[in-house]
Amino acid sequence: MFQSIEATREQLAEQQYICDRKLATVVFLALKLSKPILIEGPAGVGKTELSKAVAAALDRRLIRLQCYGGLDETRALYEWEYGKQLLYTQILRDKIGQLFSGVEDLRTAVDQLRAHDDVFFSEHFIVRRPILEAISSPEPVVLLIDELDRAEEQFEAFLLEMLGDFQVTVPELGTIKAITPPCVVITSNNTRDLSDALKRRCLHLFIGYPDEQRELEIIRLKVPEIGAVLAAQAVEVVHRLRALDLRKAPSISETLDWARTLVLLGVETMDRTILEETVQLLVKYERDTRQVAERMGWLLEGVTEAGMPAASPAAGVAEAAFRRPPATQAEPDKQDMEARRLEHAARYYGRDRLRLDASGGGR
Repeated sequence: MFQSIEATREQLAEQQYICDRKLATVVFLALKLSKPILIEGPAGVGKTELSKAVAAALDRRLIRLQCYGGLDETRALYEWEYGKQLLYTQILRDKIGQLFSGVEDLRTAVDQLRAHDDVFFSEHFIVRRPILEAISSPEPVVLLIDELDRAEEQFEAFLLEMLGDFQVTVPELGTIKAITPPCVVITSNNTRDLSDALKRRCLHLFIGYPDEQRELEIIRLKVPEIGAVLAAQAVEVVHRLRALDLRKAPSISETLDWARTLVLLGVETMDRTILEETVQLLVKYERDTRQVAERMGWLLEGVTEAGMPAASPAAGVAEAAFRRPPATQAEPDKQDMEARRLEHAARYYGRDRLRLDASGGGR
């Protein structure tokens, strides 16, 4: 168990997960208050990795439920092994026959069979899915419900009982309450809004793209073989890419893949050829690829001949403006051009002459 916020940061750092105090505070309070954590943010920024780091730091087993469209309780909670029940029924056929020996009417037979319902509808015939496995575990575990925004809203409603009271209801068995409440981590890539009822039961955390210094620390930690110069150049290029209007901006995971690729290729400093040959690791759509190709020179402006990032912007100029890509020439608006022509003609010739020309008249 984490003893303090600073201890939380230190233990996560031991698992190679770099976080700020805000993130560590949410994790620390979630464990102390026994509350689930809802982590939202773009894909690839370390939401899933946080749950893995927490499980490793606490020496707990990680149980993962990957969400997708059409996910229901039979895949998330439990499922009956009907084949196993049928097999047991066939094997115990003689015993069942002895049970009904001497029974003369159907009503009595049904009542006698109902008295043994718990034999065939018991936990022995249940396949435990991730949620039930986490709830019924005698040891504390970390339950990761990954990419909840991919599932339907009905599945969110199904989760409310578990998130609020750490219990689930199985109609044949009743309510099963957690022996040891699990540490629940829910992630969302913000492809849709989650319900207020679900958010109310969780501590909320948003993880966005890191700043340059934090991303540089992550690269040096995860890819220790990379040189300091190349790491700084890679971070500069990635941050300029994120300033473009891309359909999918490069995430931290893609930055790490790119850094490992540069190391494998034996690259020491960044240049245009290397960027053109490896940009597909950062850009995943054809439209984005074309845009990056048009801005290749601008992407490399942040790297000097010495291989270090260029100087910071002048005082009073925001960093976002400093990295703003050059605007592309817009296509001419024909309607706007016609309106301007008429306005200019009205001022030059006079409105009466313009109306006369417009009506088709003349001298």
